[in-house]
Amino acid sequence: MIRKIDHEGVLLKHDQLLALDAIVSTGTFRGAAERLNKSQSAVSHAIRLLEEELEISLFSRAAYRPALTPAGEIFYREASRVLRQMQDLRSTAARLRARVEPEITLAVTATMDLDPLLSALADVGQRHPATHLRLAMEMMGGPAARLMEGKADIALASMDGVPLDKVEAEPVAEVTIRPVASPKLDLPSGTRALSVSDMQSYIQVVTAGTGGDAYAQSRDLLPGGRKWTVSDLSAKKKVIVSGLGWGGMPDHMTREEREAGGLRSLNLEGFPPRHTVLYKIRRRDRPPGVVATDLWDRIGTG
Repeated sequence: MIRKIDHEGVLLKHDQLLALDAIVSTGTFRGAAERLNKSQSAVSHAIRLLEEELEISLFSRAAYRPALTPAGEIFYREASRVLRQMQDLRSTAARLRARVEPEITLAVTATMDLDPLLSALADVGQRHPATHLRLAMEMMGGPAARLMEGKADIALASMDGVPLDKVEAEPVAEVTIRPVASPKLDLPSGTRALSVSDMQSYIQVVTAGTGGDAYAQSRDLLPGGRKWTVSDLSAKKKVIVSGLGWGGMPDHMTREEREAGGLRSLNLEGFPPRHTVLYKIRRRDRPPGVVATDLWDRIGTG
């Protein structure tokens, strides 16, 4: 049992702090019990003992859902900090005893430009030749889904849909998604912004997400229009370049075509160019191995 004794001699058990965090995170004692795989009575008992030891009330029981008291809010902030420190200590210990992994998986949003990542992959591949590096290109919420399912060691994606309390994240890149179309599509001419009604007769080409229902994302979809769905950005680009439809594409994938006139940027109401920060993300509860740590440290440093 991991314990912490404060300066007044109060004995705080790790499972009590975990119970407190789970109640605040889920909003109910029942939800906390399900998260911790314990009975609801065991969670209630842990909190009751904690309150007795601290001689303060952490939760108000006046409402249906437990709410932190003012003293509870202050204590919870400090408890959260202690839990993060304890998790970091576990991760450090795990890295110290870790062996080289036979395989690591990097789940990457398909909108990311891979060129800046290649040097990091090359360096890690040379330093750890026995480890199989698996690069999984995912759409929409796919990287987050693979990470939280335990099928990826590191994700490179936006933070949309990512449970912030369960991950460590650092910004590494930025991508701009810009609506584009081929001149062959024969859109209305002029400098005014095209309205939703202007675009409803033209096919919007969209990509299918790979994150499943739990990590589904739907942005930049114009209402009431015709849509075609493709599986990846390469297919999407081909359909758009051919003049069959329009859609949002990462700038780095269309720069040459836009400069040569094969594609043009669109000025659409409700669909401005979207600038998204991409992060390297890993789970706090899965201590990284030797190779995953090396790759993490090198991503975004070039």
